[in-house]
Amino acid sequence: MESEPYHSRIGQALVTFAGEDLGYGSQSGRKARLDSVVLPRLTLTLHAGERVALLGQSGSGKSTLLVELRARLAHQAAWCPQHHGLVPALAVYHNIFMGRLPEHSMLAGLWNLVRPLARPWREVGELCALLGLEGLERRPVGQLSGGQRQRVAIGRALYQGRTLFLGDEPVASVDPHQALRLLALIDERHTTSVVALHQRELALTHFDRVWGLRDGRLVIDAPAYELTLADLDSLYPDAEAPASSPGEEAPAVMPGPEALPCSRGRP
Repeated sequence: MESEPYHSRIGQALVTFAGEDLGYGSQSGRKARLDSVVLPRLTLTLHAGERVALLGQSGSGKSTLLVELRARLAHQAAWCPQHHGLVPALAVYHNIFMGRLPEHSMLAGLWNLVRPLARPWREVGELCALLGLEGLERRPVGQLSGGQRQRVAIGRALYQGRTLFLGDEPVASVDPHQALRLLALIDERHTTSVVALHQRELALTHFDRVWGLRDGRLVIDAPAYELTLADLDSLYPDAEAPASSPGEEAPAVMPGPEALPCSRGRP
């Protein structure tokens, strides 16, 4: 099914960085001096309706940029952190329910720990079915696999019901076909998204725009249809793998664009 053309979906600017330093510091306030600058003199804009793939090696500044976007977008954006941020002792249901915990009173939240509220239980159950977690609602998250925990973290973000989605490698622990399904689910529920990932094929076939970071610099900011895998390879100068030895298992290959349910950015 063809998606709506990229340019016809783009709306107003949501966040703009105009030569700004991003990083970490103990001082409060936008004009305060940073203790550590990770992304110096950053210039870019996120528009409503864009679906952006954020690429770069570990340590290139992806998490720094996402954290700053989250701070500026505040309650507009659902957040899926890199290390999940789940409570291992609590059940799948309770971890997903926490996406809307601020909407409930303290008494309701405490009661829900003992006896799930009827409406949230139904809503979370429906979401679990879509995420491939059906029947696991009562299972402690600490007993799940890495891929299952990642789907719980995505479920918690989806349950927030926001128009924007920010994800720090939300599909890193699932196989390529699961990644496609999860990204499609994210798209269905959010008009705008910025997703950090390392799957370069996905960046070109599933997203409208690519932001590429290298050594703390934004070196790619372009529509996905203007880019090639060779362009994205330049973001990973140390990623060249040696040739496989005889008998060594070949690495998994991402499905091509023709296999994708929604191939964005392609003519």
